[in-house]
Amino acid sequence: MVVGAGMGPPNYSNPPPGVITAPPTTLQVPRFPPQSAPAPSLGSGPPVIGPDGQPVEFDGKRLRKTMMRKTVDYNSSFINMLHNRVWARDYRDRRAVQPDICFYPDIVPPQDMLDNSVNAVTSRFVKTATNKMRCPIFCLSWTPEGRRLITGASSGEFTLWNGLTFNFETILQAHDSPVRAMQWSHNDVWMVTGDHSGYIKYWQSNMNNVKMFQAHKEPIRRVSFSPTDAKFASCSDDGTVRIWDFQRCYEEKVLRGHGADVKCVDWHPHKGIVVSGSKDSQQPIKLWEPKSGQVLHTIHAHKSTVMDCAWNNNGNWLVTASRDHLLKLFDIRNLKEEMQTFRGHKKEASAVKWHPVHEGMFASGGSDGSVMFWSVGADKEIGAIEQAHESIVWCLAWHPAGHILTTGSNDHTVKFWSRNRPGDSMRDKYNLNTLPPGQEEDYGNIGDLVEGSQQGAASSVTIPGMAPEDRVEGLVTSSIPGLDFHGPLDPVSDRKKQPFSKPIPKSFQASWNTEPAEPERGVKRAFGGQEGVGG
Repeated sequence: MVVGAGMGPPNYSNPPPGVITAPPTTLQVPRFPPQSAPAPSLGSGPPVIGPDGQPVEFDGKRLRKTMMRKTVDYNSSFINMLHNRVWARDYRDRRAVQPDICFYPDIVPPQDMLDNSVNAVTSRFVKTATNKMRCPIFCLSWTPEGRRLITGASSGEFTLWNGLTFNFETILQAHDSPVRAMQWSHNDVWMVTGDHSGYIKYWQSNMNNVKMFQAHKEPIRRVSFSPTDAKFASCSDDGTVRIWDFQRCYEEKVLRGHGADVKCVDWHPHKGIVVSGSKDSQQPIKLWEPKSGQVLHTIHAHKSTVMDCAWNNNGNWLVTASRDHLLKLFDIRNLKEEMQTFRGHKKEASAVKWHPVHEGMFASGGSDGSVMFWSVGADKEIGAIEQAHESIVWCLAWHPAGHILTTGSNDHTVKFWSRNRPGDSMRDKYNLNTLPPGQEEDYGNIGDLVEGSQQGAASSVTIPGMAPEDRVEGLVTSSIPGLDFHGPLDPVSDRKKQPFSKPIPKSFQASWNTEPAEPERGVKRAFGGQEGVGG
């Protein structure tokens, strides 16, 4: 008899009899590993949970802190201007603006305040823009419609910044050497740039480079279009000013006469006159007739290098900035003497730019990093930012609407500046030093003044703007003229003061808090009904 006859074939995959095996498992091994949550990192702190409820694994990049993006939105002020011009005849019907935040809606753009150029003093800091590759910024230019700012750096790169939120948009390698000059044509179609190697490039508004040629053997300092955009002028460290045909890229004239580097050139906005400023202290400023190449006039006004020059849009005024710390204004109708000299820069004046809207206003930059605002006819500056930059200000550019100023500096930064709004306390580090003596206190808005007085504001502060040495003796009332409010007679003297951006000297603090009537101090306390030792 055969063992196992009638049974199926033996299963050799089973273990032999008598061998104890683990119970069979029903777990199916997946073909791919499961999409499970990653193991928590060994870093300190709880794991960050993502929107799907799972821990988030970081790739080592530091997370940016979420914050509000700064912006200067001019749309509401333009709508306000359009609304007002329906019924307002002129300045007689203009609403008065008080220093309070309630008057924000009444802000209008500079072009609606032509009779008041101080409206466009842009001393409020908004934003700093810096490239990842930190390098000096030599030239700036807003696009004609004001949507973007283009900066030219010493690395040869163009950086485009958004004109509304001031964030980075794009960067492109435009030149092989530092970008020194940048100018848009009057028809807003072309931009011409010059670099440190003497090359000139033509650009379209979409940043497409269409032409390149060598114009000078030395660094180009400025380029400037003629009123018709058919020609443009360039100046260089080779001591010449050259007139070019824009279409043919053909050199028409070479203007020779300066004995040293030509630092700036500007074509008259209406006529065939070109002005140039140079390092030659014997012949610092020259006016040229570009068609014949003849010198029309030489102005012997500055004792040092003329760093910048600019025609006013009215065609009559010419302003120059020099390393002798002075800015000078000339009238083309009488060039025998300067029309006005502006003194205020503590060091060399390096850049100057007329305001695009207000005819008699311009801004200037200095080698100590200061930015100043001037009005023709005013003896002193109408605004100043003493420490705007940490190094020389190479270039200035106004937004076409005139409400924002941008500055480029050797400290590798571009800074945006806007107008102070009603009620701004101007307590930041850029404005604190520019306030008159005694106005460093935060008076802020009218409502804040009343509220602060109710909480026990210093009774000696009676007239905002009066310095300690000008205080009226015996005036110890805390009533506010025009408001039916009377503060406490003698507030708590050891009340903590708000810290400033810049510390105040203790001697000044002591003289500010000193009461004229000494014997009354400590007699009676207004808060809590506590009586002093003398009571």
